[in-house]
Amino acid sequence: MAKDIFHDLVRAGLEAEGWTITDDPYKLEFDRIRFEVDLAAQKLIAAQKDHKKIAVEIKSFLNPSAITDFYGALGQFLSYSLAMERLDPERILYLAVPLDSYSQFFQSAFAQLAISKYQLKLIVYDSAVGGLVQWIN
Repeated sequence: MAKDIFHDLVRAGLEAEGWTITDDPYKLEFDRIRFEVDLAAQKLIAAQKDHKKIAVEIKSFLNPSAITDFYGALGQFLSYSLAMERLDPERILYLAVPLDSYSQFFQSAFAQLAISKYQLKLIVYDSAVGGLVQWIN
């Protein structure tokens, strides 16, 4: 599976925030169906003396139609969520999206409704200068 154009940028952003990348890609198999989430990471939470584990699916939203990109991203997110519920339920799945797409498309009433209904967790990254801008739970 080809890596997203901003894969390395998001990975570097996670590492800069203290995450340890454990899988690149993070592979799951459920009922003979193979899934590859872009990244898996963990972070030691010192106050809790526990590990927080995440998986991140990175999207670029470079197509002329943001809604078309959203259809694909949402389908992947929901499919990965189902597989992870069974195989790795303590890991939290995030969808990484570029800042410009978040500022434009993801602020629409439709996108906000989908985020709420499907409980999308987002990481907003800056595709121009790098870095993670916002985590949305």
